[in-house]
Amino acid sequence: MEESIQQQASDCLRVVIYGPESTGKTTLTKALAEYYQTAWAPEFAREYLQKKWDTTREVCAKEDLIQIVKGQIEEENNALSDANRILFCDTNVLVTQVWSETHFEGYCDPKILNWSNRFHYDHYFLTHIDVPWQADDLRDRPNDREIMFNSFKKLLTAKKLPFTVLKGSHTVRMEAAKKIVNKLID
Repeated sequence: MEESIQQQASDCLRVVIYGPESTGKTTLTKALAEYYQTAWAPEFAREYLQKKWDTTREVCAKEDLIQIVKGQIEEENNALSDANRILFCDTNVLVTQVWSETHFEGYCDPKILNWSNRFHYDHYFLTHIDVPWQADDLRDRPNDREIMFNSFKKLLTAKKLPFTVLKGSHTVRMEAAKKIVNKLID
C-alpha cells in the first residue's frame, strides 16, 4: 500500500520550508502563504507525534516514519486544491529522511529514500538556527542544532536541489524569501 503514495500533479510551484526543529518553519510557512494569498501544507508529523505522545508518552519510532510521509503527502495534495500559483509546504519527505538518518544511526527506510528522489519541489528555504530554541513535548536536540542544520544542508547539496538559507529575524527572512518567490513566479 505504501508504494502507492503519489504527489498530485499540479501547475503550482511547490516551495518547502525546511530545516531543523525550532527554527521558525511553521511561522514562516503561514506568513508566506498569507502574503501570497495561497494555501500551505501543514507539518503532518507534528500533529501525529503530539497525539502519540499525549496518548502513550512514546516518541517517534522507525515504524512511524512511513505513516508520516504518507500523511505529509496527503496534506500537500489536499492543500493544492486551494493553492494559487504556489504551494508552501511546512516540511516534506526530505525532512523525514534527515530526521531518520540523524535519529536512527544513519538508517532510512528504502521507501522513504525512493520517495525523496521521486517527489518534486521547486525551491527549498533552509531555516537557520540563529533563532532561540523553544522546548516542547517533541523537540529533542537543543544541543545539536548545528549538527542538525548541517545534516539538512548536506542533503540538499548532495541532491543538487535549489535552496536558500534564511537567517535573521522573521522580517528579514520574509523579505529574503519574497525576493526568491517573486523570481520563481515570474
